Amino acid sequence: MEEGYNAWLGQAVVLQVALGDIKVPLRGRLLKEGGETVRMRVGDGWDIDIYKAMILTVEKDGMALIPA
Repeated sequence: MEEGYNAWLGQAVVLQVALGDIKVPLRGRLLKEGGETVRMRVGDGWDIDIYKAMILTVEKDGMALIPA
């Protein structure tokens, strides 16, 4: 899953990320695609860079549409 991130920029997504043997879902908004990373906002002012090689899947975040 190392290509096609531009289609997801600006959208609320859930990334399935592999951390060794562990798979972790990350909810947030994709902000920017770089050479080997994508930048994601996971909270108010919390932007993180994630290596593309760690990303297994990208899905639309259906929970983002539900009002709190």
